[in-house]
Amino acid sequence: MAKYILGFHGSPASSPADLEDSMEKWMAWYKGMGGAVADMGNPAGPSKTIGADGRVASTNGNALTGYSILEANSLDDAISLARGCPIYAAGGSVEVAELMSM
Repeated sequence: MAKYILGFHGSPASSPADLEDSMEKWMAWYKGMGGAVADMGNPAGPSKTIGADGRVASTNGNALTGYSILEANSLDDAISLARGCPIYAAGGSVEVAELMSM
C-alpha cells in the first residue's frame, strides 16, 4: 500500500459551537476510514508563500489549513476515502497526492 497526503483547504470553524460540531464530524470520518488512517495530521496555522524570486507574500485564496496521511491501494482509492471529508460542508476542498518513497 502507498501513502497519500490529504491537504485540506478551507476556513476553520467560526465559533466554539461550530468547532465542537465540526470535530465530531471529523472524528466520525476518521473512524469510518479505520486502518487507512496512517496519521490524522494536524490543522495548519497562518502561512506565507515564498516565490522563486525569494519574495514572501501572504497566502491568499486557497491556503492550506491542515493535512492527514492515509494508506490506500491507489490514488483513486485515496480519492474515494477523501470524498467523505467534512470540509466540503464548509465549502473547502481536499488535495490528494501520493507520497513517494525515497
